[in-house]
Amino acid sequence: MVMTMTTARARVWLCVMSKLFEEIDYRETPIGPISLRRRRLISLDIDIFEIILGDEHLMSSLFTASEIALAKLGLADLEEKELDIVVGGLGLGYTAAAALEDDRVSSLIVVELLDAIVDWHAAGHLPLDPPLSDDPRCRIITDDFFALAKSVGGFDPDLPGRTFDAIFIDIDHTPDWLLDERSGNFYSEDGLLRLASHLRSGGIMGLWSDAREDASFTARLKQVFGTARAEPVTFNNPLQNKPFTQTVYLARKTLN
Repeated sequence: MVMTMTTARARVWLCVMSKLFEEIDYRETPIGPISLRRRRLISLDIDIFEIILGDEHLMSSLFTASEIALAKLGLADLEEKELDIVVGGLGLGYTAAAALEDDRVSSLIVVELLDAIVDWHAAGHLPLDPPLSDDPRCRIITDDFFALAKSVGGFDPDLPGRTFDAIFIDIDHTPDWLLDERSGNFYSEDGLLRLASHLRSGGIMGLWSDAREDASFTARLKQVFGTARAEPVTFNNPLQNKPFTQTVYLARKTLN
C-alpha cells in the first residue's frame, strides 16, 4: 500500500511539473547550447517563455518593455510615410512585432544568426499573436548581423548596397558586454561608421542595452552620427518587486 501511494504521488508531482515547466527545444549552436523553455509563474498566474544560452538567460517574455521601446522610440523619430527597417537579432520577436505595428513600415528585414530561433518562430512555438510570419512585410534571414554590417553589400541579399530608414539592434547585453566574439569592433567608431553607411540620410540607428547609459558610448554615437541620445526604459520587475532600468540608444545620421 505504501508503494502504491508513493507511486501515485510521484505521478501527480510529475504531472504538475510538466505543466509548470517545459523545455520546448534544445540545440547546439556555434555560440553554445541554446534552449527554449516555457515556465508557469504561479505568483502571476501566467506562462512565460525564456531563451537560455548555456547557463545564461538571454530573454524572457516577462520583460519586453525595452525591446518594444527600441522600435517605437526609433520610429517616432522618423517622419517619412514609407519606411524600410532592419532589426538585428530576432529573439522572441517583440522588437520586430512593435515595428510592424507602425503602418508606415513598408518592409522589415530581421537578421538572426541562429537557425534554432528562426525555426521556433516558423513552428509557432513563441507567444507572439499574430506571429511575424503572418505579415508579408516581414522577411527573416539567417545570417551574421555584424558581418553584414561591416560588408559593402549590407542587409538585403537580393539588393546589395540597399540602404534603410532605421536599423534596430538587440543582440549583445551592452556595448561592452558581448554575447559572442563575432561582434568584433562593431561598437567602435570604425564599426559604427560602417553601420551608418547602410542608413539613408537622416536615418535612425537604435540599440538595446541591459544597463543604464554609458555616457562614453553616447558620445561615440554623436561623433559618428551627428546626434545621439540615451533613453532610459524603466519597468517593474515582478520577481523582485522593484523597478529596473535598461537603455535604448538612438542616433540619427546627419542629413546630407
